[in-house]
Amino acid sequence: MRERILGIVRKEFRQALREPRMRVVLAVPPLLQTIIFGFAVNLDVERVKLGWMDLDGGPASRELYEAFEASHEFDVVAKAKSEQEAQALVDRGDAQAVIRVAPGFSADIAAHRQGQVQLLLDGANSNTAAIILSHATGVVAGFNREMLERQQRARLVDRTWEGPALARIPGVEAERRVWFNPELRSRNYFVPGVIVNVLTLVTLMLTALSIVREKEMGTMEQLMVTPVRPIELMLGKTIPFALVGLFDMLLLTGVSLAVFRIPLAGSFLLLTGAGVLFILSTLGAGLFMSTISHTQQQAMMASFFFFQPAFTLSGFAFPIRNMPEPVQWLTYLNPLRYFMEIVRGVFLKGSGAADLWPQLAALAGMGILIVMWSARRFHKRLE
Repeated sequence: MRERILGIVRKEFRQALREPRMRVVLAVPPLLQTIIFGFAVNLDVERVKLGWMDLDGGPASRELYEAFEASHEFDVVAKAKSEQEAQALVDRGDAQAVIRVAPGFSADIAAHRQGQVQLLLDGANSNTAAIILSHATGVVAGFNREMLERQQRARLVDRTWEGPALARIPGVEAERRVWFNPELRSRNYFVPGVIVNVLTLVTLMLTALSIVREKEMGTMEQLMVTPVRPIELMLGKTIPFALVGLFDMLLLTGVSLAVFRIPLAGSFLLLTGAGVLFILSTLGAGLFMSTISHTQQQAMMASFFFFQPAFTLSGFAFPIRNMPEPVQWLTYLNPLRYFMEIVRGVFLKGSGAADLWPQLAALAGMGILIVMWSARRFHKRLE
């Protein structure tokens, strides 16, 4: 039995690696996808192009301008003198936001009244707009603290003021500390997820296409008249692509560490073991698609219809907790969800088996069930 399985494995490797184009397909597309996501998909907002519209021209408005200039998040690129110019800056994309200081701003501050400042945002990208709003709110809050402290110091030296004087302004100072991704780099979040997607595509499509190709070429009947049993044929067909999937996972993990400096805080052995469990699910799904497809084109379409919903519901780009509750329950049937949580937990959080055992158990259970069901259907189809 072992010799027959090894013979089919060798045949599959020779057939897959015989053509130069196939050798390129096994390595280059996964690398390109990782590099594109690592460099191009970036949700970080580092230097915001800011427009400035000062209708006051007083000392307080100039101090607010200096506060934005001194911040590391903003870069004042243009000044508008009218509403039309401010709108044009945002419409043309010359500025991502415009600060509009209302007339009488400095007089209101000097009279201890609330000054009016308006922030005009380009909301086409809601994520970027929310980040810019948070940065601008922080700068304005710092300016407010400075004004309050200055007023309190003025009251302390003003002998005509009869009210109570405070030596300092009471309040709560919040100190921010971010765990697992201190620099808040979106690359650290997305690149590990690419490993999950690439591993899914490679093992899913190659398995389905390999078996369907035998049907199209008419060699499936030749295999069936040999002493090879269905279970041996199934193992011989799936083992090579399981090894290819593991190779791609190791390759992309190395690229993530060496090129993008993604931290691997957890165990590499745990990551590899989880990859093996996940491959069981994708191989089983590919085997099932091979039983319902008669041509390679049908197998590719079936793989697409499986991958696209699974990718969307995996939590790669859209948090599962933000989805409608019925959809959240549906994600529990998706093996990509569990492997995505494992990969990001191992990379960023340093999670161990004690933390990830529910996801590992779910992957193992789903993988075994999918493989057994697909193998039974494959066996009946061959008979």
